[in-house]
Amino acid sequence: MADQHSVTTVVVGERLPWPEDHIGPCENGPFDSGAIYRSGERLDCTIRKVSSLGVTLGSDIAPILGERILVELVTGQRPAGRIAWAKDKEVGVRFDDTIDVVALLNRKLVSQTSDRRTMPRIDVRCPVHVKWNEHFAAATLRNISANGLQLEGDDLPALGTFVSVFAEGLNIPPGELMWRRGRLAGVEVLEELSWSSIIPWVRSQARGKAQ
Repeated sequence: MADQHSVTTVVVGERLPWPEDHIGPCENGPFDSGAIYRSGERLDCTIRKVSSLGVTLGSDIAPILGERILVELVTGQRPAGRIAWAKDKEVGVRFDDTIDVVALLNRKLVSQTSDRRTMPRIDVRCPVHVKWNEHFAAATLRNISANGLQLEGDDLPALGTFVSVFAEGLNIPPGELMWRRGRLAGVEVLEELSWSSIIPWVRSQARGKAQ
């Protein structure tokens, strides 16, 4: 059986990677593995969501708010930070210093074998246009991965609709709208997006958010 793709999310832009309530179907993993270093002890954890400013971890530790720890990411980086919140076996850590998420993505991709190299989920806020049949609607791209994307908008089509999504600087294959929740919708693309096409676009998005 083929390995499942990681659903760990990398956030582009200077935003804290805290969870958002009910933004889509529940994700149960698999997530990237990581580790927490506290008081000389190494404790296993999972990396749920990471940005330049911090990380959300899955962990069974008994957290102390404000406690300073080291977090080992899947690439081996060990940024230091302080525990900002904890709830339901999730822990939010705000980094002492920012990290380069594009460099993190590059190292993560290089660490994979070439035949199994897939793009992780990217959390981004980008204006797009959605076309189906004779209809055209503005929307916001909220995240994108090798197999699909999440959209937010007021005039999105019904479940099962085949759509084309247009984002400046990125060629997105057509796909099918697979779920709806309020103003949110998930699209499964008919052709897998390659990391080599997404990385330059992510880099340009990161530069734009930093300006």
